[in-house]
Amino acid sequence: MTTTETARRGPAPQQSGQAPPKRRRSALRRRNALIGWSFILPNFIGFGFLTLLPVLILFYMAFTNWNVFGKADWVGLANFERLLGDGSFRIAFVNTLYYSVLHIPLTIVVSLGLALLLNNKLRGVAFFRTAAFFPYITSIVAIAVVWNLLFSPDYGPVNEILRAVGITEPPGWLTSSDWAMPAVVIVSTWRDMGYYMILFLAGLQTVPRELHEAARVDGASVWQRFVNVTLPCLRPTMFFVTVMLTINSFKIFDLILVMTDGGPGQSTLVLSQFIYKKGFEESQFGYASAAAVALFFLCILVTIGQFLWNKKRSA
Repeated sequence: MTTTETARRGPAPQQSGQAPPKRRRSALRRRNALIGWSFILPNFIGFGFLTLLPVLILFYMAFTNWNVFGKADWVGLANFERLLGDGSFRIAFVNTLYYSVLHIPLTIVVSLGLALLLNNKLRGVAFFRTAAFFPYITSIVAIAVVWNLLFSPDYGPVNEILRAVGITEPPGWLTSSDWAMPAVVIVSTWRDMGYYMILFLAGLQTVPRELHEAARVDGASVWQRFVNVTLPCLRPTMFFVTVMLTINSFKIFDLILVMTDGGPGQSTLVLSQFIYKKGFEESQFGYASAAAVALFFLCILVTIGQFLWNKKRSA
């Protein structure tokens, strides 16, 4: 059969039992999609039932008056109006901001300094990285007990060292309303620095060595290379760390609960503990839900502000 006759008769019919290539590709895509959904669907189901649904219920409860027993009565915005006039809520709000303002920059500076130091090829660098990260995975209760002993006004090693260097009247730390929050910030920074050090170490690995070598050839000092080369390359990592630190600082709860329980007085009372007290100690779940919604929108507004500020700087 000649080529001309073959072209006139068209392509040969497909053998029976063999699917067309287009149909096989479609079946393969469908099969891959089902495999992918089988992996992520359990996570979506868990998120829906354990996170999304409770959040939706929380928003509804914020507009009700419910104390576990009986029916949840709809009260509208009464809970939020009550928050505005609640002195304890204002104290918790100010303390949360106070803690965040101290904790965020201090943790960034310490963790970045550790990352810069441990990014070098030093003997035993793996051990020191592990030692710096270890407090982050240590039990909160153990950390609180040890640091309460260290901060003991009369017999604690911290005040003994301060007396040895000439400070005759060291702070009362956790027994003083003025120094309790700085003490919590110190412990929280010590605990968190290892985690954020790992993030900064990952960011430092992406800084091109050629830029440092070019700056060194141009006669730039170590500080100039850090400011003009390292920091600009770390901007995405710095932004991520700042956002995560801000959110975690606003919802600080466990460390303060086991170290000071909001005291002395209300000097370390924060929003998360305020919500816990109103909900689980006083059974005012509607009022506690309203405070949780207020904390949620505070985190959202600050995060959006950080995104806009970072976008403006990147433009």
